[in-house]
Amino acid sequence: MPRTGRPKKDTEPVNVRLPVVTLEQIDELRRAAPDLPSRPEAIRRLVVKALEAGEDATAKMGGEPTDGSAA
Repeated sequence: MPRTGRPKKDTEPVNVRLPVVTLEQIDELRRAAPDLPSRPEAIRRLVVKALEAGEDATAKMGGEPTDGSAA
């Protein structure tokens, strides 16, 4: 059973709005994982993987916002 309660002191909350389509894609990845992580845990894992990918991931990110707004 995952531990609940106060988060670690060395963390900070990050609130972000994501398009429904993106949330659906995250939920698909969650269901494919053997341990069915929570949505926040799935997002943390995706961020860590992207950061570990290094320059390749940064180049692929591009500069256009995902919400359709102008930069």
